[in-house]
This record gives sequence, structure tokens and C-alpha cells, in this order.
Amino acid sequence: MSDPWNFSGTVTSLGTVGRGVTLVEEATFAISDLSGEFIPGGAQGLFVQDTRVISRWEMLINSARPELLATVSDDHYSATFVYRVRPREGLADSTLMAFRTRYIGRGMREDLLLKNFGDEPAFCSIDLYIDADFANLFAVKEGRLDEPSGERSLEEKDGGIVFSCKRRGTTRGTIVSFSTAPRLLDGLATFEVIVPARGQWSICMQVSPVIDGKVVAPRYLCGQPVERAMPAERLARWRSQVPLLYTDNEPLRQAVARSAEDLGALRIFDPDYPDRMVLAAGAPWFMTVFGRDSIITSWMALMLDPDLALGVLQTLARFQGSKVDARNDEQPGRILHEMRFDQAASLSLGGGSIYYGTADATPLFVMLLGELRRWGIAREAVNELLPNADRAMEWIERYGDLDGDGYVEYQRLSDRGLRNQGWKDSFDGIRYANGKMVDPPIALCEVQGYVYSAYLARAYFAYEMGDMSTYERYRTRAAELKRRFNEDFWLDEHGWFAVGLDQDKKPIDSLASNMGHCLWTGIIDEEKAPLVAEKMLSDEMFTGWGIRTLASSMGGYNPISYHCGSVWPHDTAIAAAGLMRYGFVEGAHRLIAGLLAAAQVQGGRLPELFAGLSRSECQVPVAYPTSCSPQAWSAASPFLLLRSMLRLDPWIPYNKVWLAPALPEGIEELHIDRVPLAGARVSIEVSRGKVAIDGLPAGIELIREPRKPTTGAA
Repeated sequence: MSDPWNFSGTVTSLGTVGRGVTLVEEATFAISDLSGEFIPGGAQGLFVQDTRVISRWEMLINSARPELLATVSDDHYSATFVYRVRPREGLADSTLMAFRTRYIGRGMREDLLLKNFGDEPAFCSIDLYIDADFANLFAVKEGRLDEPSGERSLEEKDGGIVFSCKRRGTTRGTIVSFSTAPRLLDGLATFEVIVPARGQWSICMQVSPVIDGKVVAPRYLCGQPVERAMPAERLARWRSQVPLLYTDNEPLRQAVARSAEDLGALRIFDPDYPDRMVLAAGAPWFMTVFGRDSIITSWMALMLDPDLALGVLQTLARFQGSKVDARNDEQPGRILHEMRFDQAASLSLGGGSIYYGTADATPLFVMLLGELRRWGIAREAVNELLPNADRAMEWIERYGDLDGDGYVEYQRLSDRGLRNQGWKDSFDGIRYANGKMVDPPIALCEVQGYVYSAYLARAYFAYEMGDMSTYERYRTRAAELKRRFNEDFWLDEHGWFAVGLDQDKKPIDSLASNMGHCLWTGIIDEEKAPLVAEKMLSDEMFTGWGIRTLASSMGGYNPISYHCGSVWPHDTAIAAAGLMRYGFVEGAHRLIAGLLAAAQVQGGRLPELFAGLSRSECQVPVAYPTSCSPQAWSAASPFLLLRSMLRLDPWIPYNKVWLAPALPEGIEELHIDRVPLAGARVSIEVSRGKVAIDGLPAGIELIREPRKPTTGAA
């Protein structure tokens, strides 16, 4: 069995893009074909806590597949499949329709309704084929379905079916129950019914997972109103609180609305801390906490809901590294890379297994904490996290800097870990210009930018508290890091920054998107920024939809690779924010327009990534076959684009808010209500050059010009 975080093979495809249905509710998700079936042998099924608890769920009516007429889904956790039952032989039209409504959350409920529009009763035989293979999520994702999943059994009990599996000292089970008892035979449930003339017949089916002998109650229970279930109530509250955008630009409106819905779908609530929201990285494969992904997503989404950022930080602090463990790359003070639940004995996050191998989550943790302070959010809760920030700073300086040269490098502690530990963490994600892969240890350029911003954030916390020695210490370190970075990483002969420094401290000379993150953090000297902007917007980097991860002129470029030439929307959104920060408004507008055009083609939703083909090569974005959708930081990207257009930068502890909108061509009207800021909800209106903000607490100065790139923390 391979290590789940060190897989370099081909990920199982979910089938033709747009030809399936993915439902998500916290750590539960379901993948079906467009007609609602879970067909064995592939990636489909119902997953709870990283285990597939239903691997087959196929329905025949009168010995045939009903004919799909429509698939309807108004939220992330439910869908209704509408069918025509095939007519009996000799009849031109059927009088029977079937409505199959599925709700997921800690299990599944499915309501089947048959309606007879004929003038005489209709006989129906319904066959439901059910199985549970209890495959691990990684085995499904990687196509290792031939691996033994444990000792399995099936029994009929109380008119239902009980599946169970024993594996590596744990037990998992699935109970399938029915509101009307069927005839059962080896996982086949059969119902024979007469549907009255002009009448209907219905049944409710319920799937309940079993974890180490304990039955988990699904969110949606047969016999109870669905609108009173927790996911429905949470979604209603979320929709009532998220900011509302009114604009004359339909692609922007559509993208922001889709973003809010998708981020609502990707929230996870820990039973041990039910008031804390954290963000999963993406559906279907990454419905779990990721350090880097969750931090960057919640940063982007501060205009949407800063409580997301607070919950992410509190959860990551709870599991901060405390010891050196080569098995999972844990080190004291390190922020986790990802959490998994396959061996968890409960639904609590505390029961999951953790892997720590990432170079960037730890400085990003401190960056985000500093940004929460700038937004004036939850002052006491932020203060409580300062000891965790200090432990993170200790990791940066002791464990992150492997050789004491002042730069944070990464190298896994054993062959179980990730070879590459930046955001481009595929095995081949970091290359020289000639295409050769780089061997760790590697000091990535964007990681130094995150460290720079972490130093500044910690310095300003110290300044607030009157701790001037700590303030000067971190301000000095930030300044020295910036000076050395602009000397050691700059490739004067090329006019761009190296992706990183290799194990011999030589620059990794490829032209890649990483330096866009350096613009975002402010570590780049202003005199070098124009050359960086020019390269980012060149034809070899900018496709018209977004920024390529690796320039088309580089060795190893592949537009349909994961990290070597594809386009990641979050990467482009960060580059746009960086360009806007340094005053390259026109360039930022080009990137914003490209992403909004890509989102419009896909109904407002930006996928995890898409192919790095230019708009001249293909008139629509070409999907990456195993891309997550929705995916957290892609979903949050429209909110970062919106903030970049507004040039909104709060610094509430100093009673200042910068607001200097620079709207792209084609956008003249923006009105945003319910923006969370400084503990209040404000409204921002931009109309043909006029700017107004209402609801800002008294005493806060509104500065109607952009914040300079060297002013304050990132």
C-alpha cells in the first residue's frame, strides 16, 4: 500500500466533466453518475470519514433503468433525480414518473416517490442493488481497488441490510434501513407495489455508518422534516449573513454568488467545538482540513466571513506540532499539512491522523493571524493564539531553516513524506529551466515571502503591546530577509526571480508563477517589480484565462500537467492582488478579466485548475480531468479579486481603512452590503467614480488612496 500523501501515479477520473453529481456535507460526500447511480468499479459511492460506506446503489424499475429527465440540486448536500419509467411493451407512452431525492450528511437518506398519471393502477417492481466495500478514500482516488479492504460480511436484520468490515484493528459498518420492508437477497432489495390510478407510492431509505460498533445517526432521518435538519439550518443561516453584491457586470456577480455557495458547502464543524468553522480543501478528494489550503482560502474570504479564518487558526493551533516524528514529518511548532480520518474512532477532528510535511503553512499561520488583527476581528481570541504564533516563529528559525542561512527550506524526514512541500507539491512540480527536476532541500521563493510577512505580522503584535525589543527584532529580520532575498533570488540576466534555491544554494532558474506570491507579500523591491509584472503578463506566462504555473518556454512545460504549465485560479488571483499592490492596475485588470471569463464559461465556478492552453489555442478553458470542484481556494478567488478591485486594506488597530477602487473596464457599478469589518457590517458603493462606505465604526479614518506596497504588514 502506498503512502497517501506521497502518491505520484494517475488519479482516478470522475468521468466526463459535467456528467456526474457530487454532493458534499462536511466529511461526507457522494459521487454518482448523472442519473444518481453508484456504479461499482470506479470512484462512485458514499464516503464518510474517508471510507466508502456504500459502493453500489443501482435502481431498476420493471427490470430496466428508468429514463432520466432531469437532475435538480439547489444546495450542496441534496439532489433530486427525475425519471420516466419506461413504458410497458406495446405502449407508446409511460404513465409513471419516479422522483428520487437524496440527502447526505453523516450518512444518507433517499426518498423514492412514484407517481401514476394513468387512469388505472400500475404494477411496479423496484430492484435496488446495494453493496459496501469500505475502501479507503486514497485507494479509490488512486485506482487501487484490487487491494483487500478487510474481512467483510453481510446480514439481514430487522428488514434491513447490515454490512460490516474488520481491518487493521478497526471495524466499520453500514446499516441500510427501509420505511417499508423489502424482499432481501444478498444485497438486493426488491419492492413490488401497485401505484393507484392518479395516485402515488413512496418509500424512505436510510444509510447509517457504524464506527467501531457505534451507529452514527445521519443528519437526515426518515420520518423527520428535512428543512429542520442541521445542514439545512446551517445553510439558511449562512445565506442570510453572507455579503450581497449588486453590479452591472454579470460575470462578476455570478462568480461571487457561486463562491459564497461553494464555500458554504466546504465548511466543516468539529463535534468537539461545534461553534468553530473550518474549511475543507475541496470535493471530492480533499474534504478535510489542510493547513496551507485552509489558511489561504480563509484569507481570501475575509470579505465574506472572517469567522472562517478564526476557526481555521484555532483548529490548526489545536494540532500544532509538539515533537519530532519522522513518520509524519512532525516538528515542534509546525502547522499541519493535512488531516485524514480513515482510522478515526469518532467524527471528531481529534480522531484523525495528521501529516505535517509542508514548508509554507507555518509562516502562513502567522500571516493570517496578523491579517485578522488588521481587520479588527475577535481581539481576545486572536490574542489567545499568540503563543501558537510564537511557536510557529520558533519552527521557522530552528526547524524550517535547515542550514542556518536565514531561508526556510524543506526536505522530508523519511521516504514516507512529500518530496516537494510547497503548494506545488507534486513529485515533479519544481524544475530547472531545462526541465530537470530539482532535488531537495529547496528554499522556495514564495515561502520566503510568507516568512517576511510573518516577521512583520509578529512585529506589529509586539508594537501594539509595547514590546519594542521584540518589535525591533522582527522588523530587523524582515528587512534583512528582504534585502538578501532580492540579491540571492534575483536572476538579473533573465529579469525574474528564481523559483527557489537548490541544495547547493544555486538559483532554480525556471520562469514560473511562484513569484506572483512574492508580489502579494511585498518582499520584492519596487525597482524590480516592473520586470516581474512584465514577465507575468507575457505570452509565455499569461494564457488569456490565467497565469501558467510554468512558462510555455520552459523545459518540462505541459499544459495538462498538475503543476508544470496548468492554470490554477487561486495562483492567478494572488498574482492579480500582488500586481495591484505594486500599482500595476492594468496588468491586474487583465488577470481579473481572464479569470472572470473562465468562470463565466463554467456557470460562475472556477475549478481547482485547468489546462494551460492559450485562448488562441482553445476558445474555452480545458478542464483538468481530476480537478476538484468545488475547491476551496478557487472558490474563494472571486472574493480576493473583488478586494483587489476595491483596493481595500483595513488596519483597524490604527483606526485606518484604505479604500481606493480601481475597477476594470466593463464594471462601473458595485454595491456590496454586509461586509464584515471591525466588528460591524458595512456597505461599500462604487458608482461611476464615486465611492461611499456606510456603517464604519466611529473614529476610523477612511483613506481614499491605495496603500503603498511597503506600508505595514502584508
